[in-house]
Amino acid sequence: MKVTVFGIGYVGLVQAAVLAEVGHDVCCVDVDAQKVENLKNGLIPIYEPGLTPLVQSNYEAGRLLFTTDAKAAVEFGEIQFIAVGTPPDEDGSADLQYVQAVAKTIATYMQAPKIIIDKSTVPVGTGDKVEATVAAVLAERESTLEFHIVSNPEFLKEGAAVSDCMRPDRIVIGTENDHVKDVMTELYAPFNRNHDRIIFMDVRSAELTKYAANCMLATKISFMNEMANIAEMVGADIENVRNGIGSDERIGYHFIYPGCGYGGSCFPKDVQALVKTSEQIGYDSQILKAVEAVNAKQKTKLFELINRHFNGDVAGKTVALWGLSFKPKTDDMRESSSRVLMELLWAAGAKVQAFDPEAMEETQRIYGSRPDLNLMGTKEAALNGADMLVICTEWQSFRAPDFDMIKQQLAEPVIFDGRNLYDPQRMADRGFSYYAIGRGLSIKL
Repeated sequence: MKVTVFGIGYVGLVQAAVLAEVGHDVCCVDVDAQKVENLKNGLIPIYEPGLTPLVQSNYEAGRLLFTTDAKAAVEFGEIQFIAVGTPPDEDGSADLQYVQAVAKTIATYMQAPKIIIDKSTVPVGTGDKVEATVAAVLAERESTLEFHIVSNPEFLKEGAAVSDCMRPDRIVIGTENDHVKDVMTELYAPFNRNHDRIIFMDVRSAELTKYAANCMLATKISFMNEMANIAEMVGADIENVRNGIGSDERIGYHFIYPGCGYGGSCFPKDVQALVKTSEQIGYDSQILKAVEAVNAKQKTKLFELINRHFNGDVAGKTVALWGLSFKPKTDDMRESSSRVLMELLWAAGAKVQAFDPEAMEETQRIYGSRPDLNLMGTKEAALNGADMLVICTEWQSFRAPDFDMIKQQLAEPVIFDGRNLYDPQRMADRGFSYYAIGRGLSIKL
């Protein structure tokens, strides 16, 4: 099948590469000419395990094309994916200008019937708006070409996006048209061989399904962080609590790990967007507002622990920071807890020596050169001359470090662990002051 994908960002590039891998011909179009040229030369704009060889091999095989020519891209495929960004507007609602711009482009250049698929995360009702936009442009052209609007939200986890796309646990498709159902079934047939993963529904239900999924996961995280804060105050250990409740199959172990707050491109903006949608229809979404408020406060937790340990005097301190990305296996720093922490530390007069296995360039891009930020080549180098170690991201390489070396390098043997990587008693036995999230009364030697 011939498929066009508008937007070569995180979702668009992964989806395009995976569709090409199973044999479809895919044309990717983007307004960023430099990004297009880089992709043609094998330079991938994001870090995602397994994505680079997938893109390179399918481009070399001729199944994956990259272009800035929107007219040619529209002509290329019967199926047109819209996978552009929907960043939060000033009021928290999703900004649909890029989605609508692509809809106008498709309507302007289409010379044959098209199936137009919203792959971007969009508020409920966006399908209707896209349909109206396409219809208006076609009316101006005095064209009676047939088109269909489909909602096909993505459920990819950064760090596992390729495998999630190759082996999806569900494929949600919002359409009530039988012809479109047949086409979409054929498109996704290679991913649907063992059992039927496709769930057909109406467009609005598909749009809400995406937001509901992310908001439920965000709710679990914020709930667990609330429990962690309570555990700390009453002298309980949240890890014991987590094991106790996770064994209940109605709850499960997924997304009940306490920490220093969630980030990324999805959870924060999707919670905000659904809150805004609720307000627009006159509903007060109290749970979602609480989820967002708890998460915002949780991102200040590490700074509060640091400030308490040093009796409110962190000016002039040097902080070794391990982990900058919002989660492991990605270089994405959008809404990352590390950013909140660093900015609080800088405001208090501290310096940061940071290391992350993948997010160093992204950190440089965001903050540029500043005297209170040093990006170090290794996690060991970040420790040199530092007064403390702080962990924001649970990268695998941080889980079993050389504690003797850490103790030797730090001016004071103190660790602030935002991801609960280590056992508090063992850290105390090693001579560390150790602060974690919800592990009873933090140990200060």
